[in-house]
Amino acid sequence: MALRRTLGMSDGELMRSDCKPCTRLMRHTAGIFTVGGALGFWVLARLHYGSRITVPRVLRWAACGAVSTSTTTALLVRLFSPECEPQNIDAYDFKK
Repeated sequence: MALRRTLGMSDGELMRSDCKPCTRLMRHTAGIFTVGGALGFWVLARLHYGSRITVPRVLRWAACGAVSTSTTTALLVRLFSPECEPQNIDAYDFKK
């Protein structure tokens, strides 16, 4: 699924064995951006509603921000990270 080879940014070599696997990299990135998205959208909700803000509105905005930013960044990591190229996933992601 990585776009690096299609865009000409990949040489097709394997990464070093001590690098983070793709699944762990995606999970860590999504976890960080979940918190950042929730906080960012909470601020946007406060700015948008002003004094008419209620707790359910803030929670709804924060949940939407957390989900949207975490999925977007996980997808971008999957598409553009060298760790997520097919040869690296086959070699390092699914160890038994």
